[in-house]
Amino acid sequence: MELLTLGIFCALLLGCIVLDISILYALAAGLGLFLLYGRKKGFSWRELLKMAFDGVKTVKNILITFVLIGMLTALWRDAGTVPTIVCYASRLIRPSIFVLMTFLLNCLVSVLTGTAFGTAATMGVICATIAGTMGISPVLTGGAVLAGAYFGDRCSPVSTSALLVSELTKTSIFQNIRGMMRTAWLPFLVSCGIYTVAGMLSGGAGEVPDLHAIFGREFAIGWVMLLPAVVILVLSVCQVNVKIAMAASILVSIPISLFVQQTPPGELLRLLFTGYTTSDTEIAAMLSGGGILSMVRVASIVCLSSSYSGIFRKTGLLDRVQQSIDALARRTNAYTASLVTSMIAGMIACNQTLTIMLTNQLCRETEPDEKRFAIVLEDSAVVIAPLIPWSIAGGVPLASIGAPTAGILFACFLYLLPLWRLTQSAISGRKTRA
Repeated sequence: MELLTLGIFCALLLGCIVLDISILYALAAGLGLFLLYGRKKGFSWRELLKMAFDGVKTVKNILITFVLIGMLTALWRDAGTVPTIVCYASRLIRPSIFVLMTFLLNCLVSVLTGTAFGTAATMGVICATIAGTMGISPVLTGGAVLAGAYFGDRCSPVSTSALLVSELTKTSIFQNIRGMMRTAWLPFLVSCGIYTVAGMLSGGAGEVPDLHAIFGREFAIGWVMLLPAVVILVLSVCQVNVKIAMAASILVSIPISLFVQQTPPGELLRLLFTGYTTSDTEIAAMLSGGGILSMVRVASIVCLSSSYSGIFRKTGLLDRVQQSIDALARRTNAYTASLVTSMIAGMIACNQTLTIMLTNQLCRETEPDEKRFAIVLEDSAVVIAPLIPWSIAGGVPLASIGAPTAGILFACFLYLLPLWRLTQSAISGRKTRA
């Protein structure tokens, strides 16, 4: 009965992808399916609903953080923080090293904003536009954008995925970031080398658009607009609680929006909820978004996915699967087991959030140390999800910049990191057996 239940759930998820229907419908149907399974196993409706609610309670703090992220992303747009970052960063672009700069600039913006989708929609769109004028392959550009966008999505202090991992594993996000830097430095440098060579071979030539003139139609551009980003970076380095750091950045952004960008108070309140919008279509294509409402979808996915965990634990639905994963971990190591699990979970879940939560649910017993397990999740589920061709994790960023799905093939960092971790795990395992 367990395999039949899981099979129906997989079919629901894949059906939504094929029919281009929101995955939330499949997740909601999955909750009903798992409740029926629990009822069949003899649990009362009251017990099952309590299991689901207990699962949601485990992520209550991340839901509060989502509200702050929504407000922050809207204000950074309206205050001119994102446009200023993009304008200054674009000045570094040179045709001979364009592909490398595409990767690095998307890394920078994703670390500052914590969102892969937002990075692709801003710096990614700009890089793709410039690549078109230079005659550089959209497949190569798409891979560099995707890799850079998820570099920061993985290790930014304001990243929803990094915050979710720290919440699930009950670890400090700042300690996790230090651990992620230790495992990522070599894959990062090798990726830079590959993109440097690829850029030289691509033979790009052309002029970089004057982004200052474009954004200058709507914003005042200057160093003052960088203060919200500086505040959150400084407080993060000082390991101030991430909610306090985001709140401080929000407070710094508000007067910049009101007095420098001349945003009316009523409009400012609106955009906190609905996000930044503009009548300038060229700017809107790169900047529209943010706001509390933009986080409703990911919050819904987290709530529904977390409700499963309580049901899975008490009903034993995943016990047989978990036993197989534990056996794989004993034969190999915790990282290999988590990587295999995240690949299968990513193929089924079709989104990053559920991939993280399923991998956490199934692999948490393979690594008893919570700090090490947090890094295992970051180096498996977080970076594997965007490599699944039919997953929205990779599909949305590539679609937003007009790059083909084949761009996944050139997302070098997302491949090199798991390969490096597999190598490290194998070497460590041989030393332990010796």
